[in-house]
Amino acid sequence: MADKLQIFLTVVRHMNFSRAAEELYMTQPAVSQYIKSLEEELNVQLFDRSQKKIQLTKAGEIVVYYGKEINMLSTKMNRALDDLTNHVAGELLLGASYSYGEYLLPKCLAAFLTNYPQVYPRICIDNTTEIADKIINQTLDLGIIEGSIPIKRLVMHKIATDHMVIVAKSEQTVHNLNDQTWIIREQGSGTREAFEHFIKEHNIVPHRILEFGSTQLIKEAVVNGLGVALLSEWTIKNEMQLNKLQIVLKDKYNYNRDFHAIHLNTPFLSKTAETFLEFLKK
Repeated sequence: MADKLQIFLTVVRHMNFSRAAEELYMTQPAVSQYIKSLEEELNVQLFDRSQKKIQLTKAGEIVVYYGKEINMLSTKMNRALDDLTNHVAGELLLGASYSYGEYLLPKCLAAFLTNYPQVYPRICIDNTTEIADKIINQTLDLGIIEGSIPIKRLVMHKIATDHMVIVAKSEQTVHNLNDQTWIIREQGSGTREAFEHFIKEHNIVPHRILEFGSTQLIKEAVVNGLGVALLSEWTIKNEMQLNKLQIVLKDKYNYNRDFHAIHLNTPFLSKTAETFLEFLKK
């Protein structure tokens, strides 16, 4: 059934037998025969062929849903079996929140790939909540997030401590933080969570809040005088060197948080993911 399922999913992706046949280097009649054979095996009709364009039946939609899961599990099984050879190689599916992913991960990966050149990483950058969801849905091997996330299905490993500071436009005078416009990340972001803990800890009531969807956008907004922000020192190095941003009230206000690597609570973490995790922890 595996071959028939792959052919079926290819037809679904194109919703066209001819295009699927081209991708599979098969003839259209051969593709049609495979689909017919799968329908007979499952005793259902997968496509409605009564219109000019084929459409999935309800049974077809069910087979698509579970067929994709079967594919994913098959891939994971093969990778787990490959790990028995103890080779650190192949695809590594990584997710990271913005602060770590955009500013620290590239350097870390470069060092790792020097030792393991046969690893091929694929990177997804998103906020902490989305990365956790992707780990749970098994579309990522490892995630790197800001702060922590209390989900029992996930295992967390501390990999670094992040020092966060208040930044303002260079030469801007900042005294009372309650009078400032604060530029912050969206809900679900680890940086947003840190900001909320920070203002609660210091009894700060912002005069105004602007919510932006990335660290880079926040930095540009601060550089242009729209307000102040609480950001990781790692993310502002270039702007500090170019004298575009300054750290304000550093002696009185700062915040530390941890970066964690997360993965699904499973005994079958791939050898490649396990090796990269140990590399991060060191």
